[in-house]
Amino acid sequence: MDYKTDIKRSFPDWIRFKIPDTETTKQIQFFLGNMEISTVCKSALCPNRPECWSHKTATFLLLGNVCSRRCSFCAVKKGQPGAPDTAEKNKILKAVEYMGLQYIILTMVTRDDLPDGGAKHISEVITSLKENFPDRKVEVLVSDFEGNIASLKTILETKPDVFAHNLETVERLCPIVRDKKCSYHISLDVLKKVKELYPEIKTKSGIMVGLGETKDEIFQTLKDLENVGCSIVTIGQYLQPTAKQLPVSHFLSPEEFHFFEQWAENNLTLKVIAGPEVRSSYHADYWCKERKG
Repeated sequence: MDYKTDIKRSFPDWIRFKIPDTETTKQIQFFLGNMEISTVCKSALCPNRPECWSHKTATFLLLGNVCSRRCSFCAVKKGQPGAPDTAEKNKILKAVEYMGLQYIILTMVTRDDLPDGGAKHISEVITSLKENFPDRKVEVLVSDFEGNIASLKTILETKPDVFAHNLETVERLCPIVRDKKCSYHISLDVLKKVKELYPEIKTKSGIMVGLGETKDEIFQTLKDLENVGCSIVTIGQYLQPTAKQLPVSHFLSPEEFHFFEQWAENNLTLKVIAGPEVRSSYHADYWCKERKG
């Protein structure tokens, strides 16, 4: 399990992301492109995109498609982001209506260039969704806002149904995998503060495996997330998006992923969803219905 790979190496037999494009996925792609709506599905080159789009689900990427940080695992464009799109709120409303979404997932590029990290912009989108679709659920996956409590409160005051922030990796690998401005402990503090301020809001996080982490490090990460009140944690196989990102260190088998689910079930109170294809927003509507509190 400790072999090196690169993007040209063939995947193990259990890695299968081969659901072809359908007429539905083509319609979704055309609509989103025509509306100039960004999705993390496309910007991050997510391998689940054809499956999700074929079921008319997507994760909207707010505040543009250029990130102010340079995480070494991520395919989203890096650089100097442009001004926030003032029409984005209305675009998302139209997309939700067009796609018939009952569970709406929002994420964002990190915007260290903005005084509040983009929190007000995100909050306005959530508020608009809640006002126009009061019977639908909203999950928001946000940056760490550099630990800014005021920005966190701006998001939380809109009462999203799920607040997510990803640790991405174990503590030892954080300086290698994430941007130098990121911090394992700041991320934990963000999740902890959310539970302190709004204990009724479900919190969620996610990590990737296949970057050189050990089993014990994964155990410790899950314990750390439980200690800050996390309800749901996703564990998925890291896949190198392009030759510019970190190479895969190793592939975990489906049995190994299942082992982490069972270990958490036997030892922790949080719910772990683990599998080669799992991503933070993958089938989020199902898992968040399954887990309450």
